[in-house]
Amino acid sequence: MDWIRLTKSGKDLTGLKGRLIEVTEEELARHNKNDDCWICIRGLVYNVTPYMEYHPGGEDELMRAAGMDGTDLFDQVHRWVNYESMLKECLIGKMAMKAITATKVSDSHLNMKGKPVGNGEKDSDQLSQLALRAGMLTKPRYDWFQNDMTVSVVIYAKQKEISSECIIVDLDDHNLRVELLLGVKSYLLHLKLFSKVEDDIKVITSYDIGKIELNMKKKSCCKWTELGTPLIQHDLLIETKNQEIFYRKCTLISVCDVTHDTKLYHLQLPRGTVCQVPVGKHIYLKTTYKDGEIVNPYTPVCETLISKDTECDKKNIFLIIKIYCNGIFTSHIANLQPGDTLYMSNPEGKFNVQSLQGVTNLWMLAAGTGFTPMIKLIKYALKNISALRKINLIFYNKTEKDIIWQSHLEQLSAEDERFKVEFVLSEPPHHWTGKRGRIEVSHISDLMSQDTNDSKCFVCICGPIRFTEKTLMILQELEFSEEKIHAFLE
Repeated sequence: MDWIRLTKSGKDLTGLKGRLIEVTEEELARHNKNDDCWICIRGLVYNVTPYMEYHPGGEDELMRAAGMDGTDLFDQVHRWVNYESMLKECLIGKMAMKAITATKVSDSHLNMKGKPVGNGEKDSDQLSQLALRAGMLTKPRYDWFQNDMTVSVVIYAKQKEISSECIIVDLDDHNLRVELLLGVKSYLLHLKLFSKVEDDIKVITSYDIGKIELNMKKKSCCKWTELGTPLIQHDLLIETKNQEIFYRKCTLISVCDVTHDTKLYHLQLPRGTVCQVPVGKHIYLKTTYKDGEIVNPYTPVCETLISKDTECDKKNIFLIIKIYCNGIFTSHIANLQPGDTLYMSNPEGKFNVQSLQGVTNLWMLAAGTGFTPMIKLIKYALKNISALRKINLIFYNKTEKDIIWQSHLEQLSAEDERFKVEFVLSEPPHHWTGKRGRIEVSHISDLMSQDTNDSKCFVCICGPIRFTEKTLMILQELEFSEEKIHAFLE
């Protein structure tokens, strides 16, 4: 809030007295000191010198990107932060575009993995389009059909194995936004439709041939002369990391207690939205607070761990959220009532369920609300991983009253012999007979010693940063392969 007050004070925070300039790589590199620090994010350059003392991570974190493109570093730590709003008074200008005259992408435009690289979003987009024309990438195409009452849009992904989780649809009045997630790339169909349609869009995904069909009902019986007017980034295939975070307004349906300080929030997506959050992915919640916006990441969960319902729900989102007394975001949403609204982003995250194929033994190490990514993962693995022999969850908490869904976990363990759970408390009561303390080598080495040599193992970790770091160090000491580990960000 002190930073917001400074940005509204009228003080010149750029040092350029309101001018915007084009910045070359050489010019950017010269501003790399604590008292003169420029950073590029998505092709825009900011003078973050006045922000140094206000940055929660301290000066050292900002200096990691001093005088260079900090987009990747920013995305690794807090992609959800609305930096455009926070730093708009610090905007220097945009990166100068390099001249590109080639009709195809040369080796100098590719990194070691053959992916386009460039300076900022526009440069990356331009390189992507050059690569498409050169035949190095395959951009999806779309077509549309109509009769008097309906209009259908068909997207041909040009690759197989497209699941329903890969397609996100948002219809708001006339505006149709369809995003197709294709690994590290994203294809966007973005139009203002020719006329209004009903907001209950039907989406049919043909997994084997990579075709997606959207069926819509016209609100008025008329002949469309075109599908609609293109909007920003329409019909583009770009790097997912360069895609702006998109939010839609969700309605709070209910809130119920999970523990003494955690609650289960039930959100409903807008009628015109179709979005299924994949296993292991997270979303961002955004709300307004005083003069700014606050955003937090959360992992959607199942309504209940022991539910027999296996159908994918594309309209309801459930979140387990710990309420912190001094937390700006959680203290705000703790006061929300059914009918109030929050904004939810598209799913994000690097976890892929394909990494579980063939796994026989799945280990989960979770602390506190770090248990939330494990909920959908447990249900998915028990249902879909045919080779699975067992899941071991070691769940760390401070006290017994902090354990999320303890009864659910114990019931699941009793119902399915493949699932075992062990609770570890750092501040246990006198009657506690389970393990005590914090994460240590013996907890993991005991599990490893129980597994046979022909087992294919995988480890998932989530919790506070210190818990995750220590767990990764232990696994490294035990010479556990990095390819068999995934650490979720809490």
